[in-house]
Amino acid sequence: MKNVHEIVEKNVGLLAVFVLIAISFGAMVEITPLMYQQQTMEKVEGLKPYTALEMEGRDIYIREGCVGCHSQMIRPFRAETERYGHYSVAGESVWEHPFLWGSKRTGPDLARVGGRYSDEWHRVHLINPRDVVPESNMPGFPWLEENVLDGALTEQKLRVFRDFGVPYTDEDIAGAKAAVQGKTEMEALIAYLQSLGTALK
Repeated sequence: MKNVHEIVEKNVGLLAVFVLIAISFGAMVEITPLMYQQQTMEKVEGLKPYTALEMEGRDIYIREGCVGCHSQMIRPFRAETERYGHYSVAGESVWEHPFLWGSKRTGPDLARVGGRYSDEWHRVHLINPRDVVPESNMPGFPWLEENVLDGALTEQKLRVFRDFGVPYTDEDIAGAKAAVQGKTEMEALIAYLQSLGTALK
């Protein structure tokens, strides 16, 4: 009698069925319990939606590829909490679309960077990182200080996020363009960075 393992390996269709069963079981065990845990869907106390300027800064953060080198997810390990502060919790990210947790740390984690440095420190750092951190391998972003926001799409962005459940009011949306018009991309990115991790310390 042939080995059952050998039969499955040689029959691609049968192998695919068993792989599908294994993946389905794994998903049921790992994902289904999260659907019934309220803490994964409830925002942390004190969490506020991004202002229009912070939202523009978030988009610049994505556009410039910051998420490729910086994570926004502090793991619950002693070394990380001593360096960065309280570990990240699901309730901090309930309004993030997409999540910007990242998967690589060429630079430090930014989940709790809000309020840690002054706006001027961030400005100098974004223009030429080596002026404040000599060993930094981060590139400079001097053009952010020259690029001015027009706010043409800001209202639309807030509307889309409201459709995803972020509690923006009609007043927030109506005033979005005026709130960012004339501001630089540097100001927007700094506003976004200063908002990170301020709901939970």
